[in-house]
Amino acid sequence: MTENGEMRMDAGGLAERAFRAEPGSLYVVATPIGNLRDVTLRALDILRSADVICAEDTRVTAKLLARYGVTNRPRVLHAHNEAREVERVQHDLAAGRSVAIVSDAGTPAISDPGARVVRAVARAGHRVVPVAGASAVAVALSAAGLEAERFAFLGFLPSRSKARRALLEVFAPLPTALVIYEAPHRVAATVDELSKVLDPRRALTLARELTKQFETIATMPLGDASAWLAADANRVRGEFVLIVDEPSGEPRADVAADAGRILAALLEELPPARAARVAAKITGVPREQLYERALGLTAQHPGSEG
Repeated sequence: MTENGEMRMDAGGLAERAFRAEPGSLYVVATPIGNLRDVTLRALDILRSADVICAEDTRVTAKLLARYGVTNRPRVLHAHNEAREVERVQHDLAAGRSVAIVSDAGTPAISDPGARVVRAVARAGHRVVPVAGASAVAVALSAAGLEAERFAFLGFLPSRSKARRALLEVFAPLPTALVIYEAPHRVAATVDELSKVLDPRRALTLARELTKQFETIATMPLGDASAWLAADANRVRGEFVLIVDEPSGEPRADVAADAGRILAALLEELPPARAARVAAKITGVPREQLYERALGLTAQHPGSEG
């Protein structure tokens, strides 16, 4: 048995176990990202039975606890005191107390406080138990209908423009979707920069206020998103998940033109297969496509094979 529990009967007469937080264990508890009814039964069991609850903002968490009759009073664990709180949490666990950590919404340690505590507790040999639940990443991805089979989670982008652009340029050519968190006051600027660094034809899904009353999920070409946001002031309100789908299989016109010039220059020194392979590495255009083009060029100019 991984957690001590009590047996109870559900509405259908089936046995159901109420979980209890175990001594000396740290529970990383996911909480709703908007709709309070998204909380899991296991999360409530742990919050009710834990000796200590650490919360990013006790006022936010207090509303969830009050809604479900949890009487534990949370203490603060946020980005500014997490380094100090690590020692206190370790002391609690060493004394045989159980500790649950929650963020304002979603899963702790994913662009939220908690990772430092989890890392220190695990290194000290204490048990860390994830209590699964809502995450804005998973919720947004499930409704985006992506072409991509893989995604890279970038979280909140760097605040400095140079660092932000450098990070995006690293991920731009990869065949993956990019998932980004953004705040309302920065979303317009971020979308504008995305359209400049990435191919504006890539599909962008803007997901805001997920699971809340004014939830909006809209997908459009990245190049159209700035105008879409500017058309209605309400569209820039709330917390955002931005998902840029993988690059199209078709190269941009400027990239295709560069590839043609590079390929022609390489064909002056290399046979078609090698020229195509090198040009593909430089430009990202598929090798097979460049090879067919190379064969056409050498057929027109037989002396170019060297």
